[in-house]
Amino acid sequence: MLALATVIAVAANPAEEIPAAAQPEAVVAAPTMERVVWLSDRRVALWVHSPAMGRPIQVQLLLAKDWNARPEARFPVLFMLDGLRADDDENGWTKQAGAVDFFADKNLTVVLPIGGMSSFYADWLEPNNGHNYKWETFLTDELPPLLESRWRATPVRGVQGLSMGGTAAMFLTARNPGFARYAGSYSGFLTTTTLGMPQAIDFAVRDVGGFDSAAMWGPPTSPEWAAHDPYLLADQLRGVSLYVSSGSGATGPFDQAAGVPGMSTNIAGMGLEILSRLTSQNFVTKLAELAIPARVNYRPSGTHSWPYWDFEMRQSWNHAGAALGVDPTVPECATSDPIAAVAALNDWLGECLTNEYPAADGMAQDFRGGRVFRTPDSGEYPVGGAIGAGYQAASGPAGALGLPTDVEGVLPDDRGRFQRFRHGALYWTPQTGAQAVHGAIFDEWSAQGFEHGVAGYPVGPEGATPNGHGVVQPFEHALFYFSPGPGAHRVQGLIRDKYGQLGYEESFLGFPVTDEQSVRDLGRFSGFEGGAIYWSPASGAWAVRNGPILDAWRETGYENGDLGFPVSDEFPVPGGVRQTFEAGFIEIRDGKPEVHRT
Repeated sequence: MLALATVIAVAANPAEEIPAAAQPEAVVAAPTMERVVWLSDRRVALWVHSPAMGRPIQVQLLLAKDWNARPEARFPVLFMLDGLRADDDENGWTKQAGAVDFFADKNLTVVLPIGGMSSFYADWLEPNNGHNYKWETFLTDELPPLLESRWRATPVRGVQGLSMGGTAAMFLTARNPGFARYAGSYSGFLTTTTLGMPQAIDFAVRDVGGFDSAAMWGPPTSPEWAAHDPYLLADQLRGVSLYVSSGSGATGPFDQAAGVPGMSTNIAGMGLEILSRLTSQNFVTKLAELAIPARVNYRPSGTHSWPYWDFEMRQSWNHAGAALGVDPTVPECATSDPIAAVAALNDWLGECLTNEYPAADGMAQDFRGGRVFRTPDSGEYPVGGAIGAGYQAASGPAGALGLPTDVEGVLPDDRGRFQRFRHGALYWTPQTGAQAVHGAIFDEWSAQGFEHGVAGYPVGPEGATPNGHGVVQPFEHALFYFSPGPGAHRVQGLIRDKYGQLGYEESFLGFPVTDEQSVRDLGRFSGFEGGAIYWSPASGAWAVRNGPILDAWRETGYENGDLGFPVSDEFPVPGGVRQTFEAGFIEIRDGKPEVHRT
């Protein structure tokens, strides 16, 4: 928090203008997308590896209204920056405010960076408190190309934020010409070099997260403070559509009165908002001197808190939408039978967002809570929630599952939920998330009892094996493999662990050709293209390669013979190879097997 005493100090006129520090042209390494998790049919979490920060950064996207209806379309983006107390799990605009619902009917993609407590979304001079903050590079250089190449974004961008995020919205836009057409500050601190401001910011970042502002921009006399001061960079905002707002600090409609006229129980929020008002006024005055227009709203009351920022998000939309080329009005949509009948029976869908549009060989319509699909042969079915998120992850109606053929249902164990589709199904539990199962693996899993079988629920999607010869899908207690020759088979338990130690299908074993089976009631085995893995409690799990050792062991009766189970893998010996069993070993010399019993 910023001290109330500091508020008085910053009422003085801003310092003399200092030119922004020259920024050397940097060679930007390409970011990579490490992980994608769909949270709904139009909300997705990305983990993007930032070369500048040397770690993955979570970014959530609220996708445009017509994302599904117009798969060929690209959309402008709006970055929404968090405040000083930014959490590592979710951006405040979705956690504390209503951004998800508000932007659901808007045709732009909202970009929500997650994390960055006390960072001011800047490139810090040095690591501090366990963080290597390089947010400016990430947001302005690394992330936009990925959004444009992978997430149908256009180069038309806006950026807005609250408090710390409002400060950053202005200086990021000013320092990076062409980055944003629109910049909005809600309760931002729009001078950083006026008397007392460096000290106030240092107090705030130390109080909130134990950070040292000297690691961010150096001592207060460093030119880096001026290089990030929206007031001193104001001339660089010419041609950008600007929105500036702040409250007065007095008790407002979302505050609890403290019993003293004009005072609320949010004492810290009062002081911070007064500070924001003073710095915002200085900044706006500078814009006027430069003849740079801005939409300014000084509210007669209100403290530094989320209800007011949620309000400003809504109040600024017409201005932001116009700047980004998005029609700020909400076009009407119509729902007709038979989809209207489905929507009426499923009030969780909410109001429609689009009209009907083609989807695979059927039709679809988007609602706030999900989608309804219809086909001439199978009927009309809603898809939403976690299942809807899993359906998007599986590429929706154009993916391997195809269109839905039933409604979502509860499974007999009361643990999970599922929904059937033309070519498979989606299964969900709180522990596993929503996972698609289809094709040969689905058929084999169903033959083995679905989630009641040995494998349990799926815990990840089906994926191609590294050699490209098959696919594999993980389940709670097993892996299912499929390749065209051997078909689909389950590998589980300690045999699965041994298979992994050897290199899975990339090893001499290749793909499984049998499921795990019981032998002699003492152990288990699984057959593979290149051999088998045997396990018993006494011997452990070991692989036997197809060839002369396996042939010789077969002649003794396998594990039922006098040699028993293997107790080692094959290993070299002078002049040949050997494999040890419970009661002896088999050795190959000059291509000829020798059986030795103990």
